[in-house]
Amino acid sequence: MAVTTRKSGQKITSIITKKSETFLRNYLNNTSPTGYEAKGQQMWLEYIKPYIDDWKLDTYGTAYGVINPGKDFKVVIEGHADEIAWYVNHISKDGFINVIRNGGSDHMIAPSKRVNIHTRAGIVKGVFGWPAIHLRNGEDSKFSTKIENIFIDVGAKDREEVHAMGIHVGCVVTYEDEMMIMNDRFYVGRALDNRIGGFCIAEVARLLQKYKIELPYSLYIVNSVQEEVGLRGAEMIADTIKPQVAIVTDVTHDTHTPLVNSKKHGDIKSGKGPSLTYAPAVHNKLLNLIIDTAEEKKIPIQREAASRRTGTDTDAFAYSNGGVPSALISLPLKYMHTTVEMAHKDDVVNVIRLIFESLQKIEYNHNFKYF
Repeated sequence: MAVTTRKSGQKITSIITKKSETFLRNYLNNTSPTGYEAKGQQMWLEYIKPYIDDWKLDTYGTAYGVINPGKDFKVVIEGHADEIAWYVNHISKDGFINVIRNGGSDHMIAPSKRVNIHTRAGIVKGVFGWPAIHLRNGEDSKFSTKIENIFIDVGAKDREEVHAMGIHVGCVVTYEDEMMIMNDRFYVGRALDNRIGGFCIAEVARLLQKYKIELPYSLYIVNSVQEEVGLRGAEMIADTIKPQVAIVTDVTHDTHTPLVNSKKHGDIKSGKGPSLTYAPAVHNKLLNLIIDTAEEKKIPIQREAASRRTGTDTDAFAYSNGGVPSALISLPLKYMHTTVEMAHKDDVVNVIRLIFESLQKIEYNHNFKYF
């Protein structure tokens, strides 16, 4: 897919390279549960270091690279690094493990899933068990998954053996599912929400360097932690960087799959382009700049509206430091918060394109006041 840059008329003939797709696969397969993102952040930083001038890490693990540092006008592009997970909450005398959520984990998908239990000595394998269908009859046929009745089996004979494995209350549990490409069209796996956003902003940094785009401001490429538990990493880093503009990328729901009401949840479909959100936190002048860029560069977009809050790091940046003009560019995603999240390759490419081109429309000391 070819793209023309505003500055030089150069053609971008390849957005996602084999090297960058290999990084994406490794990055998605890595585990970065909320509060434990360090390994993934190291991987992400190593990938973007050739494309940036400087980088930093804050106390809780949010990582960011800087292009053209030292300017007093600062623009942020941002995604979040953490994935949903579980915490060990109780170990029965028979050696079965009960869990609580770390982020918005869905108990409905847990039974029969294989898991990794993260201990200080390394990973212990386990499975979410479930009673066989033969045993669920009569009143038991009404048995349904609840957070209170899902459990992990690590093959231990009792609690003492579980403890001997290094497992204790507070250990983090993640699913082991890894990325695949379906029908040469969809990236599929766990944690696309939202490490694929981190991938997109990393690719923007790569393209800016490759095509020698000189920005008139300092650009901060931010990969925040702890979004899944309340936008906490973005809150902290917004206060640290104090940007003048923020463009956030996250995922949104593809509403054209069975059992989803598009009239209720918005009309968004994979393969039709990034979704732009209208919401109180989204600054209209910045949003219009992005829309105008999409129209000029012939980048397909979709639109959705959020009542009161977007539920993304956009809210954290927008309401920080006396108010920061912020906008949200979302990647349509099927089956969010499952292990088979699906994103269309074309949409990933167009998220990258839209951020890349929009950055070239923002001027030094750009005035975003309404009047």
